[in-house]
Amino acid sequence: MLDNQVQNNGLKGYLRKKLQLSSLTTTTIIWLLLPVAIFISVVVAKMGIIGVAGLLAVIIGIPVVYGIIAYPQFGIAVLMVVSFMLNYASEFLPNDTPTGILLDGITYMLIFGFFIKKKFDNSWDYFKNPITYLVLIWLGYNFLEAVNPASPSILAWVYTVRTVGFIMLMYFVFLYQINNIIYIRFLFKIWLGLCLLAAISGFQQENFGLMEFERKWYYSDPLRLSFLFINGHLRKVAIFPDPVTFSYNMVVAATMCICFFMLNISKTKKIILGCLIPFYLLTMLYSGTRGAYVLLPAALALLAILKFNKKIVAAVLAAGFMLVIVVFMPTSNATIKRFQSAFNPSADASFNVRAENQKRIKPYILSHPIGGGLGSVGIWGRRFAPNSMLAKFPPDSGYVRVAVEMGWVGLLLFCTLMFVILYTGINHYFLIKNPELKTYCLAMVLGIFIYNIGNYPQQALVQYPSNILFYLASALLNVTMRLDIAERKAQGDTSIKGLKA
Repeated sequence: MLDNQVQNNGLKGYLRKKLQLSSLTTTTIIWLLLPVAIFISVVVAKMGIIGVAGLLAVIIGIPVVYGIIAYPQFGIAVLMVVSFMLNYASEFLPNDTPTGILLDGITYMLIFGFFIKKKFDNSWDYFKNPITYLVLIWLGYNFLEAVNPASPSILAWVYTVRTVGFIMLMYFVFLYQINNIIYIRFLFKIWLGLCLLAAISGFQQENFGLMEFERKWYYSDPLRLSFLFINGHLRKVAIFPDPVTFSYNMVVAATMCICFFMLNISKTKKIILGCLIPFYLLTMLYSGTRGAYVLLPAALALLAILKFNKKIVAAVLAAGFMLVIVVFMPTSNATIKRFQSAFNPSADASFNVRAENQKRIKPYILSHPIGGGLGSVGIWGRRFAPNSMLAKFPPDSGYVRVAVEMGWVGLLLFCTLMFVILYTGINHYFLIKNPELKTYCLAMVLGIFIYNIGNYPQQALVQYPSNILFYLASALLNVTMRLDIAERKAQGDTSIKGLKA
């Protein structure tokens, strides 16, 4: 009889039927759960808070780990949420808590799940595109830096390659696992939702003051406080690790909303997007990051070029006219004054200092074609080689950091990678026929463009979540093209011959 039931309904169906709670008596349920209750009580009594944490890790952690590996689309969503929220959550924890290990773990699990799935799929067609080839070359160069003779410490390379090089492997996970337009919509909802949460946090910090745990985080490090307190105003970071990451992601979110506003969506959704755009930009001002102020005008200029029509050009010109008024109008507001100073960099003392630093380091870059090694500047340089010249050098610019750590050869490769990503995205934008996929591709092109411009005055691609979002956007450039080709192929469109994503 058992064999017949298993054969007819399947083993899973048979077990599910037998384990239905409705068929169990109250006494049976008590006897089944009693050993579990005793075990939990003993663990808590013997180990206290550590035991509770361990039990939660088992009860919650094991299903989550399984979900990330077995269901990569769930894992990608988890990665996005954790990359946004981890720094904010770490403000509750001691300063030395290695919270970054959690993101490393999620990354490794996604990569592990990727290779498990590829074991049953021998096709590599998804990866045959120019961006993939340049990413692989750049990754190889990053790993070659481990044997750079000028590198002060191999440990500096180990700590740096995690967020600079290894995170690029997520590009392959995104490219392979994102395979339908419904999931792309879901990711954009998460993206904009998390940015909204960040904007609300920044608004609260500016207008209602810091919460107690936020105040402790700000004032726990005198060096951090001196960096964040400028001209009598405390720069806000919201849920992010620094004001640069906060401001850049607000500009990217606002630009995405502008693109999505052009979709064929309901009036309610357009009203929501129309409200989000100024809110994101307002909270961006609270960061006090001058480099972010020029990003939206630059993105709108590219938008006008790519989507050339009367309405777009008129809207961009109107926005440009309003910008000119704001830049030149007299004001006593400190936030607006700082905004105006971004469009007159020669009068800005910090800009002149950065220009002088770049001039001073230029001979070193020219004489070291492969640079001083990953991690030779910044926090890891100060930690592992505190007496070296590069450890004391403030790179500021992401491009300058690449040039110093990886030489002019590395800078050339990096710029080539950025060019290929943008070129591919723009090319795909003009080739895609599906209006929704076309808009998504456009939004990602503008987002990548913003990160690239922002990477000159600041380091835009080294902090979470920006580094993850950048490679997600890069992967979506190819995913949108791939989905469009598949849709047109299903419709019998013969014009797709020769097209690849």
